[in-house]
Amino acid sequence: MKRRARGLGQEGLMRAASARDGRASFSLDRNRPAAQQVYEDLRRRIIGLELKPGESLSRPALAEFYTVSQTPVREAFLKLEEEGLVEVYPQSRTLIARIDIEHARETQFLRVAVELEVVRALVSADSRQALLEARRILTDQVRARDDGEMDRFSRLDRQFHFLLCKAAGYPRLWALIEARSGHIDRLRGLDLPNPGKVSRVLEEHDAILSAIEARDEAAAVAAVRRHLSGTLSNAAKIMRARPDWF
Repeated sequence: MKRRARGLGQEGLMRAASARDGRASFSLDRNRPAAQQVYEDLRRRIIGLELKPGESLSRPALAEFYTVSQTPVREAFLKLEEEGLVEVYPQSRTLIARIDIEHARETQFLRVAVELEVVRALVSADSRQALLEARRILTDQVRARDDGEMDRFSRLDRQFHFLLCKAAGYPRLWALIEARSGHIDRLRGLDLPNPGKVSRVLEEHDAILSAIEARDEAAAVAAVRRHLSGTLSNAAKIMRARPDWF
């Protein structure tokens, strides 16, 4: 059953309900734990910048929206609190948290360490099939850029990096990075609209793949470092432009 975020008394979800791309729709899968689905959907909305720092989340309203009891919503809040994405005030309210720059830096440190080992492994392995799949994702990213579909562009970006990580034999490490990526992903979301950012991402993805294809480890390492440093190098500028997010 699909529900739309109407009448929840929450600014962000009300905005989502009127979104033209239909992102506000939600269908509960009765074969999966409800709490996990509520968590995943709320996390997606937070990372997708639909829900802004300081906005209040109403447990009764969300229970009605997701067609569940308040217990799965409460469990979802606890998981989001562990990631630092919400602030829970017992018997009071739950608020969307501001972006924590130090948390973002820690996650980035972890991600750089993992992805450097990923490209080193791919350079020395038979990675032809993974590279073909990565090229297809890159082509889809170009189409998403051309169509102005930035949500799709971001999803494909995550698929690109996960594919390389999986091909190198580290899928569980990528899951660990994803679980910690809420703050850095929101920072990237604020950075993405800046002029030239999307084109640079595409160029850097191409450079990573080209270096792996050429079995040039030094170039692959340099391309990863350049690619993953972009958003944090702009952090001060983003914070000045969007202080309400930090």
